[in-house]
Amino acid sequence: MNSFGNIFRVNIFGESHGKWVGVTIDGCPAGIDLQESDLQPDLERRKAGAAGTTPRKEDDMPVFVSGVFNNKTTGAPLTIIFENNNTRSGDYEALRDTPRPGHADFVLNKKHNGFNDYRGGGHSSGRLTVALVAAGVVAKKILKGVTINASLSEAGGNTDIEAAINKAIDDQDSIGGIVSCSVKGLPVGIGEPFFNSIESVISHAVFSIPAVKGIEFGSGFNAAKMTGSEHNDALVNDEGKTLTNNAGGINGGISNGNEIYFRVAVKPTSSTPREQHTWNNKSQSIEPFTVKGRHDLCIALRVPVVVEAVTSIALADLLLHHSRLHNQASIT
Repeated sequence: MNSFGNIFRVNIFGESHGKWVGVTIDGCPAGIDLQESDLQPDLERRKAGAAGTTPRKEDDMPVFVSGVFNNKTTGAPLTIIFENNNTRSGDYEALRDTPRPGHADFVLNKKHNGFNDYRGGGHSSGRLTVALVAAGVVAKKILKGVTINASLSEAGGNTDIEAAINKAIDDQDSIGGIVSCSVKGLPVGIGEPFFNSIESVISHAVFSIPAVKGIEFGSGFNAAKMTGSEHNDALVNDEGKTLTNNAGGINGGISNGNEIYFRVAVKPTSSTPREQHTWNNKSQSIEPFTVKGRHDLCIALRVPVVVEAVTSIALADLLLHHSRLHNQASIT
């Protein structure tokens, strides 16, 4: 499925080398100030251009198709599209017979009986994260008073990001990274256990980002090495402030008023310049294979703004759900 959310419902569409990619948001509240220029700061953060990123550059100029009138959201479905202009589809002809190691080429071909668009990864491409970033900008406008910040804290196992990227360029091989994200200002009480706990919903959204392989909240996997007295966060006032934050701002799947903190593991880009081996469907044998096309040596460089976006989408949906429940309770 290509939809996420219960009230703030996000649906992404398009393919890497198709004419357009885009997003439709249903359930977006009316009256939100919104114009194309509002999207540009986050879209610029996602763009390629820095060392270690793909040479493919798209203008990423958003076009509002519906849901906005006089720079205000109307309450109708909000659709935003982006045109694909800088494509080189011929680079992917070999994928008809040689699925790329680490990519979804093989499984997509099997799942869709060979009818999938294989160019640039098709609908599974990281290209579609531009639509997530657009939706994230809208979601951030709903989260008034809430600040979400993500950054790349480690690349290729090195906290010196520049050194890690330079090494990847010298080695001509891809690397992964760790993105750290914090959320400040979220009220106490947001989250709906069991299945719509904050961790559940954020994790669901984060794993929609291609190349994400893991997530941990607060002390995460280190909690398994701690005792209960070490891991417990002592309350210091009646507002819920705690002395430590091993829980990452969440207890029982519900926000506790402290900073929400989590880390995301991003795998190395599967398309590496180095020669690999893969199965050739035509020759029915294993053959040497070199990936063509334009790719990031470290896709993690461009992931932080996408993590912010999907976190905003998840929290906007939970906040609107919380508000609806509160209003219903007030009426009864």
